Amino acid sequence: MSSTGRRGKSAWIAGVAVLSMISLAACSSDGDGGSDGSTLSMVVWGGDVDKAAYQERIDLFEASQDEIKIKLQLIPGDKYEQKVQTMIAGGDGPDIMQVAEGVNVYSSKNQIIPLDELIADAGLDLEERFGPVGSLYSYEDSVYAIPDRSGAMIVYYNKDLFDAAGVEYPTAEWTTEDAQAAMEKLTIPGQQWGFGGAGWWPQWWSFAYQNGGAIIDDEGRPAANSPEVVDALQWANDLVHVHKVVPSTSDYADMGPDMGGDPAFAAQKVAMNTTGFWAINTLLEADFNWDIAPMWHDEEQAVAAFGSGLAISRDSKKSEQAFQAIDFLTDAEAQTVIIDKAQDVPANLAVQSSEAFLKPEWATREVNMAAFGESSAFVFRSPLIPEWNEMQAAFADNLGTFWNQGGDAAEQLTLIQGKLESVLGSSSR
Repeated sequence: MSSTGRRGKSAWIAGVAVLSMISLAACSSDGDGGSDGSTLSMVVWGGDVDKAAYQERIDLFEASQDEIKIKLQLIPGDKYEQKVQTMIAGGDGPDIMQVAEGVNVYSSKNQIIPLDELIADAGLDLEERFGPVGSLYSYEDSVYAIPDRSGAMIVYYNKDLFDAAGVEYPTAEWTTEDAQAAMEKLTIPGQQWGFGGAGWWPQWWSFAYQNGGAIIDDEGRPAANSPEVVDALQWANDLVHVHKVVPSTSDYADMGPDMGGDPAFAAQKVAMNTTGFWAINTLLEADFNWDIAPMWHDEEQAVAAFGSGLAISRDSKKSEQAFQAIDFLTDAEAQTVIIDKAQDVPANLAVQSSEAFLKPEWATREVNMAAFGESSAFVFRSPLIPEWNEMQAAFADNLGTFWNQGGDAAEQLTLIQGKLESVLGSSSR
């Protein structure tokens, strides 16, 4: 080989060495996450408040150790499921993903992994940290997500209207009869109603579980037309069409566009409303006195919870690091950010009972935030079956006219039962 050739080869080798050094430097930069290149991807849904809250929690996690970074992606809620399904189908699923009622739509397709071994290795006690919702995101004896946000449905009540009617404020000791009696005293025909209604599944399902019923029984069989569920649904509907203590569809339409329980309560058209944490922010500057209380009870105390969990997709190559992050994000320090940002109710029970939660700095008035912690003991485990979407469609497709015009709950639920049996099968799963 000529000297010119040797110089050319030496220059080429030197160039490769330089490029390798640059590549190694890039791999160890912050952009790729720490000295071992452990960058996790995490997808959630929501808006600006959600993005800020999740990012602050991620910042706390990254500050707690120096090996793992998390890249956050926020997807609008109406596009979330489709986007995530597409990512996973393409083999590019996130390491960490937010899930809710559809958790087992994912798990039934093996799109998220069971977490039992990771939970055991971490020594995480789900019941101790989260109470009854600790095993909510489970299916067939496997846990698929760790609770992250989990505020029970609570009762909002207008103290001024209660005082004017001489009605005692609601408590968890109220029975269904107490609640109806209060609704009747708080109703002024054509002007004011005692209750905002229960046409949404978390509302009337709560009444069904309070009555000893279940939508899906312990053996995995549909039980929508059981006497307990029928009685609860009929009571909820009769509040509108028989007792007239809840606005009808036409009553809501007369109030203005896009009216329902939440805006009607804010407008002082209904004296009580059952909904979630999110209504607090819209009411902080209201010009009337209001507060919140736990849901009343029937044969049992039971209430639905609104929440979400954190899961690991099957495409993650860093499941142990992903679980380490989830463990931190659902522990007290990171969960406190959820309430500090007025985002939601943290699933962590210790945070729900903390001063930061009970007396949040953003509260411009006294609010009985302890209602959430008190309600946590009453939360029933919703049937988060793989056929969740089909189940909800069966209810939505058959109860619209029933809610609008009244009718026979047994007749409607028998039709729904037949549809659920065709989807799930009438025998034990």
